[in-house]
Amino acid sequence: MGLLLGLLLVLPLAKAELERVEHAAKADGSLSFLVVRDWGRKRLYNQSQRVKDPAFHQSFSDIYTAPSLQKQWYIVLGNHDYRGNVEAQLSPMLRKMDTRWLCLRSFILIAGPQMAEIFFVDATPFVSNYFIDPKDHVYDWKGISPRLHYINNLLLEFESGLRESTAKWKIVVGQHTTKSAGHHGNTHELAIHLLPILQAYHVDLYISNTDSSIQFLTSGGGSKAWRGDVNNRWNPQKMKFYYDGQGFMSVEMTETDVDIKFYDVFGYAIYKWSTSKLISSAM
Repeated sequence: MGLLLGLLLVLPLAKAELERVEHAAKADGSLSFLVVRDWGRKRLYNQSQRVKDPAFHQSFSDIYTAPSLQKQWYIVLGNHDYRGNVEAQLSPMLRKMDTRWLCLRSFILIAGPQMAEIFFVDATPFVSNYFIDPKDHVYDWKGISPRLHYINNLLLEFESGLRESTAKWKIVVGQHTTKSAGHHGNTHELAIHLLPILQAYHVDLYISNTDSSIQFLTSGGGSKAWRGDVNNRWNPQKMKFYYDGQGFMSVEMTETDVDIKFYDVFGYAIYKWSTSKLISSAM
């Protein structure tokens, strides 16, 4: 999962708190960023035509070369990342290779500041099947074991961050969907453990990918797509949009409004959604 923004300031890590990163608003006070999920795959599936570069360059540096993409990238790990060397992806050495890269397990992006707080959650360790039925895959769980201890601490830190947040918009980003009509479907562990916290602290958007006011936004076509097995049990009145192809999502945000667009691989906007929020005035 990737999210692009601009100016970066890493704040000190307090005990028992998620690491915090600050990102300034634009001159007019607004924020805008792109969301790309499941990107990489070493130039395959419309990523690039290069064939001989090392993996980091094949999947990142030599892929996103447009001037408009020379911004800060905020990355959270996914299940395919755990099938490789996780600590290498978290290493500060990658930032020396490409300063756009910032990958942490879980962290809070303070955007604006105070306009939005974006909570990046390491969602993969929640999924039980990766541990009990990994099939032919080998996962790198260094830094995770004991798993239940890791998850419990993460949930406590995550809930504490949301409780203390005074941002106008609260956004959560994770690799796995809580609700999805795609091939993998719902992630039941997140529905049990994460969703109640999102609801309790009035999170506005869960980006990963309802029966609450939370909007679930899935942008999953960064590279491979066209699987074709859409879950037809979904009520079309609840699922507003589904596209089985490559693309990305853009978000434009002010203190009162959020405008979201989904684009296909050619850059055409194929779906738009907006929401507004009143600013409470002090008495």
